[in-house]
Amino acid sequence: MRALVISGGGSKGAFAGGVAQHLIQDLNRKYDLFIGTSTGSLLVSHLAMSKIEEIKKFYTSVNQSSIFKSCPFIIKKKRGYNSISINHLNVLRNLLKGKKSFGDSRNLRELIETAISKDDFKRLQSQSHDVVVTVTNLSANKVEYKSIKDCEYEDFLDWIWISCNYPPFMSLVRKNFCDYVDGGLGSMVPIEEAIKRGAKELDVIVLETEVNYINRMPTKNPFSLITNMVNFMMDQIEYQNIRIGKFSAREKDVALDLYYTPTVLTTNSLVFDKKKMTEWWTKGYEFARDKNHYNKL
Repeated sequence: MRALVISGGGSKGAFAGGVAQHLIQDLNRKYDLFIGTSTGSLLVSHLAMSKIEEIKKFYTSVNQSSIFKSCPFIIKKKRGYNSISINHLNVLRNLLKGKKSFGDSRNLRELIETAISKDDFKRLQSQSHDVVVTVTNLSANKVEYKSIKDCEYEDFLDWIWISCNYPPFMSLVRKNFCDYVDGGLGSMVPIEEAIKRGAKELDVIVLETEVNYINRMPTKNPFSLITNMVNFMMDQIEYQNIRIGKFSAREKDVALDLYYTPTVLTTNSLVFDKKKMTEWWTKGYEFARDKNHYNKL
């Protein structure tokens, strides 16, 4: 049984799409299980249907307004770099409306429904391979994995959306009497879950460099403090997931092939820049192609 595992990483999902394109189209890899967290959850349905060009168009055409109904930060270009600051007005509006997060990502939910039709959903359900997305249940204090085989159409779209909702900047969703957020808060790289489901060969796309190259800028305000804290926690979760996944793979004689990003793509994966994401898709494709070409030598 072969599985494709894709980590969380926001806009960096474009790089994962390029890697997956090479694995599926060029190497003709056939997967029995597709499992993703956050941006990985957005990718897996289309990849399972081999709809590469459709999901590529999705990732290379979105911007902030495609994702956010109310964006909690302002992005300005300064000397070729993105300068990010809090959007006090939008955050205040959200708080006055009784929202439980700084931003509102309901536009992403609408975009997902546009991208995955009912026919797509039925086709995926009828196929032999499984598609699984990762969510975090804050009320029950646990990670949950939602298989397309166990869901109705609207519910599955909700789980994909929830899996992408990076706290506290995107929507907190109340579903089934529980509060749900981004799956990456508990399982950033669900290698262990793929092994538990019977996978013996895993291709794992990790949307971080293998070695940490980041030295974050000094904290300027409470908003950047929260951003840095959440990023740090998710980085630690990711490292732990990979260590546990590697250990499980050794214990159960599972073949594990990891694809890390070769360079730091961005320090803020909630910034959706169409030009950069187009470049990252190409970089992902070329990186996977070169890596596999080198392995054959």
